[in-house]
Order: sequence, then C-alpha cells, then structure tokens
Amino acid sequence: MGVSFSFTAVHDNEHVAIAGVEAGINEVVRIERLISSWDSGSQTTLINNNAGKTPVQVNEELFFLIRRAKKVSRLTEGLFDISFASIDKVWNFENFNENRIPNKTALVESVKHIDYSKIILNEANKTVFLSDSLMKIGFGGIGKGYAANRVKKLLLEMGIQSGVVNAGGDLLCWGKKTSGNDWSIGIKNPVDKSKVLSWINTSDMAVVTSGNYEKYFSINGEKYCHIINPKTGWPVKHLASVTIVCIDAEIADALATSVFILGREKGIQLIDKLDGVECVVIDTKNEMFVSRNMNKNFINVK
Repeated sequence: MGVSFSFTAVHDNEHVAIAGVEAGINEVVRIERLISSWDSGSQTTLINNNAGKTPVQVNEELFFLIRRAKKVSRLTEGLFDISFASIDKVWNFENFNENRIPNKTALVESVKHIDYSKIILNEANKTVFLSDSLMKIGFGGIGKGYAANRVKKLLLEMGIQSGVVNAGGDLLCWGKKTSGNDWSIGIKNPVDKSKVLSWINTSDMAVVTSGNYEKYFSINGEKYCHIINPKTGWPVKHLASVTIVCIDAEIADALATSVFILGREKGIQLIDKLDGVECVVIDTKNEMFVSRNMNKNFINVK
C-alpha cells in the first residue's frame, strides 16, 4: 500500500500479544495482494486490465469495498474517487529527478477518465466493470484505513482488548495504554513535521491525516503536493493538513483527502453534517480550525 505498518498489541500474556502482531502483519499482506494495482496477480489489476472489455467477478470482500468507496464518492460529489488512479502517469511525486509540471492538455485528458459512476457493479454476480477503457481504479485513498479496520477486528477476536495500528502515520487505536490512560496521538506541525502541533488523547478512534508535507516538490518557489483535485488534475494549495477523527479508519482515510480538496470552510461544513466524525484543519499559515463538536468531544485537543 506504499507505506509501512506498525502494530501495538496490549495483553497480559506476551505470547498472545506477539501472535496478535504477527496476525496483523499477515492480514495486511493478504489485503495488499487483494487490492494492490501494482500486483499483476491481484483482482484489482484484473479489473483494470479488462477496462472497457468485460466485467470481472471478484470476491465479496473486494466487491463491497468498492461499493463503499462509491458511496463516499457520492457523499463528496466525486472528490474522493478510486478511479483517480487514471491520473497516475501525469504527476510524479516519487522520483524527484523527474519532477515537472504537466502540460494542460495532458491534465485535461487525464481527468476525463476519473468518474466513479462508470464503475459498474453487479450485485447478483459480484462483478466489477470499468465502462471506460482508459479507466483504472486504485485504493490509495481508502486501502490503509480498510486494512487497519481489519487488523483491529482480528486482534479483538484474539482477545486483545487494547492496541494501535499505525498505517504510515494514520492511526487506529482501541482500549487503553498499560498505564490505564487513553492513547495520545499527535498531529504533526506542517512547518516542521518532526514536531507536534497538537495532541488528541482518545480511545477507540481512528486519527487520519492528509498533509502537503509528505510528498511534494517545488519549482520556481511554488509548492506542488501529491493531493490532487480530481476535477481539475491540479495539486491543492490552500491547506497544509486535514486530520479526521472517527471510529472507522476506512471512512477517516477517505474523508481526509476529500476535506483537504474542499478547503477549510466547505470541508468543515461537510464534517459538521456527519454524525461521529470530527476534523482538525490547518491552513498554510499554520492556523488551526476544528469542526463543531471537536472541542466538546475531544476537550484534550490543545
């Protein structure tokens, strides 16, 4: 999934805790093989290879993940869209020697193939069909959260009542620390990511952040981050980070990028409409804004 995972399992029996960590690793590897568009043998790759050709039958797990992803797409009016993978060849945030600004024609062409409504699902047969032959799907915006949810469920079934899944900085925690206190999760300072701008002390919550400081490049003093508006094809410039707090890591993962693209006012307005979801938004001046119930439910945000 392009990030490192780490696991914390708290249990009176050390062997149970170690087994939980091993089970977490194995579960993430299993999910990677299912959803990775880089794995030539994955069902996701099979869907992409058959775009515009034929529906592909997939297992229920992948089918329902795609269905949930489409639901978030409708909620965000397409700002979250797993067919965003269609733009993957236009921008390059991995190789700094190849950083460049794409020409406008390439951008216009790339976003033409981002459209979640063209992901056709057949409930009866559990098939997925991309009706545009140049479409691709990918789970970079939801896969980490889904994997974290799965690991938590697995560890709870093993009797591990406290733990943390860290998916490349996106965290899902449950239970308490060995001290009996809540878990303390820091929100990075976008200006200096080695420092923490604020802390959230919580339990049984996912805390997921999208920021402009992880993958970016600068040309002529202009910063271009990896968070791209699927409607325009251009990187978003008006925010530094968005942190979503809710019980479901999959939802938090999907909403973090969507709110980042929406911007401070519209993004917070969206979160204020959702039950059990809160957010912390930091703008490019390093000023912090929170959703309506953030201070009420998480008084320990400092």
